[in-house]
Amino acid sequence: MKKPKLRPLADLVAPCLQPMLAAKGFASADVVVAWPEIVGERLAAWSEPMKMQFARKPHGGPDEPPEPATLVVRVEGAFALELQHLAPLIVERVNAHYGWRCVGRLSFRQGPLERDRSPPRRAPEPDAATMAEMRARVSGVEDDALRESLARLGAGIRARKSG
Repeated sequence: MKKPKLRPLADLVAPCLQPMLAAKGFASADVVVAWPEIVGERLAAWSEPMKMQFARKPHGGPDEPPEPATLVVRVEGAFALELQHLAPLIVERVNAHYGWRCVGRLSFRQGPLERDRSPPRRAPEPDAATMAEMRARVSGVEDDALRESLARLGAGIRARKSG
C-alpha cells in the first residue's frame, strides 16, 4: 500500500488565502505572517499590516524599477506614535524581508485590530482514566509520539464534549 504524500499545511492554505491577499495588494502572505518578526512581538501585538497601495500609473520607462508602495498599517492607541517614529526602520526591515525596495513609506490607520490578541486558552489536563482509555484506543499506532498525540487529542475532544 502506498503511503500518502505529506505536504505542509501552508501549501494547502496559501491558495485559499491568495485571492484575499491579492485584493489588498500583497503578493503573498509573508509580510502578514512575518509581521511579528519584522516589527517585534511587542509592536505586533498592537499593529497589523492592512494592505499595500501601489502607484496607479508607473513613472518612467519600462526599464525603470516600479515606484515603491505604501504599506498601510492598522495600529491601536498610543502605539501609533511609536510606530510613526520607527517608520523608517520598519520600511527598511520590510524591504529586507522581501529582498527589494517594494515599500517606500508607511501609512497608519488607528483602530481596533481585526484579530484577537488574547492568549489561547489551555485545555485542562484530562483525567487518568480518560487518558488510559484513549491510549488503549490508539494502541495499534506504531510511532510513540504520534500515538501519544492521538491519545491527547482524543482526551481533549472527550473533555470538550462533556464540558
